[in-house]
Amino acid sequence: MPPPDQKDIGLQDTSAVPQGRALAAGIMDWDKLRIFHAVAEAGSFTHAGEMLNLSQSAVSRQISALENSLKVPLFHRHARGLILTEQGELLYRTAHEVFGKLAMTAAQLSESKERPVGSLKVTTTVAFGSTWLTPRMHEFMDLYPEIEVNLLLTDQELDLSMREADVAVRLSPPRQADLIQRHLLTVHMNIFAAPSYIEKHGKPKNANDLDAHRIIVYGEDIRPPVPDVNWLLRIGRESGKLRRPSMTVNNVYAIMRAVQSGAGLGAMPAYMGQGHDDLVQVLPDLEGPQFDAYFVYPEELRTSKRIQVFRDFLLRKVAEACF
Repeated sequence: MPPPDQKDIGLQDTSAVPQGRALAAGIMDWDKLRIFHAVAEAGSFTHAGEMLNLSQSAVSRQISALENSLKVPLFHRHARGLILTEQGELLYRTAHEVFGKLAMTAAQLSESKERPVGSLKVTTTVAFGSTWLTPRMHEFMDLYPEIEVNLLLTDQELDLSMREADVAVRLSPPRQADLIQRHLLTVHMNIFAAPSYIEKHGKPKNANDLDAHRIIVYGEDIRPPVPDVNWLLRIGRESGKLRRPSMTVNNVYAIMRAVQSGAGLGAMPAYMGQGHDDLVQVLPDLEGPQFDAYFVYPEELRTSKRIQVFRDFLLRKVAEACF
């Protein structure tokens, strides 16, 4: 069968648009598109060149050539960096989606059907990743030495559909409808102090006693990593009246470190206090908020061996921890 002509594949009408043929030709140049995507992500020719192992001038020439072929400007050049034009934003969104899908396809093609192998990018919060997940990863690596683990610890939600990560442990229900979610554990919040702090300041006997203690809480954030993170400021107080904290830190792991140093009392997920001799639970009868953690991954990776064995590993470790 002869190949379809331009009319059959919908390119004939692009002649009516001055940029049509140029756009089709430019997008087919994958090398230039790859460089454009890197520049859009980095925000400068220099930083993109460092990522691509190219000189700044080589990157600049490739972008200029792409703009010439498309006959549209893709970036506004400023002394402080590059800003995408409206046309550049359109091309970036398309390129980002295409490269994300290509990366996912490459991972699916390279993965063995007989055994889990390849790269596994896991994202979760800084606190959960640093205190609970990371110390257990050596067991997973011993079980599956052919899986290359990449942990991405951030309190921001990475886009799994765009392959910013393969799987995530989220401390709230996923907001993306196209993700598969598996309930992992229910997290309880407890109050902790260091033995050195208790020796110096004593233990609170009830919620009202908290008024006389140094309280360390989470700092201001549009979307804290866990809900009702600063419940320690309101418990035992009249409605609407909050106690003043001695210190705020916008990172739950950093709160743990501050408490361990003896700086004050802090409310943290129960898993953070497990196995630490320098953390003592105080006021155990006080019930803080609880929330659910989920194991999340894209529908496209449902049959991935890497995902399956990592999910099963996490479920075993959670069961052993007796949360």
